[in-house]
Amino acid sequence: MNLALLSAFIPTFFFVSITPGMCMTLAMTLGMTIGVKRALWMMLGELVGVASVAILSAIGVAALLLNYPSVFMVLKYVGGAYLAFIGLQMWLSKGKMAIKMDTDNTKPASRIDLISQGFVTAIANPKGWAFFVALLPPFLDASRPLASQLIVLIAIILTLELTCLIIYAAGGRTLKSILMKSGNVRIMNRIAGTLMIGVGAWLALG
Repeated sequence: MNLALLSAFIPTFFFVSITPGMCMTLAMTLGMTIGVKRALWMMLGELVGVASVAILSAIGVAALLLNYPSVFMVLKYVGGAYLAFIGLQMWLSKGKMAIKMDTDNTKPASRIDLISQGFVTAIANPKGWAFFVALLPPFLDASRPLASQLIVLIAIILTLELTCLIIYAAGGRTLKSILMKSGNVRIMNRIAGTLMIGVGAWLALG
């Protein structure tokens, strides 16, 4: 791997990852509602989605998909509607993602639910595809084997992405602890629900 390219790649992708976006907002929301530890399952799905987008972008599949936007339209609207529905349930203090009172025995979201949320959010974002198509190729050295370069770059991307997701989830947990001291469970749910609805709308309309 070209060290000069690598030294430019790391700060570039860290800046992109740490910038607020759909996945980071989702991480913060889940940090509020279910905690950082359980939000790691969403992060797993999101990282698989990001890796898939990066790999497909690098081998040119993204160019084909971008020529057929109807594929993205379906993913965007279905994924956006699903996240908005969860957000509405949170706002109404219902559903698996809402912050519960001690007396509430509602079954929490499953690991599969969380993984699916992260994966869909990552792959259904056309801006993510466009970003990788535009930024990943310049960091590839044509004189070196493509496969080994992709392995290194994607490993770095996933490490940076996970770090930023944890930062946002921890921020959400901190916000929750501040508001929960005053017993504002309903306010907490409405904040989280509004953020989730925002992510859904962002996904569908972005």
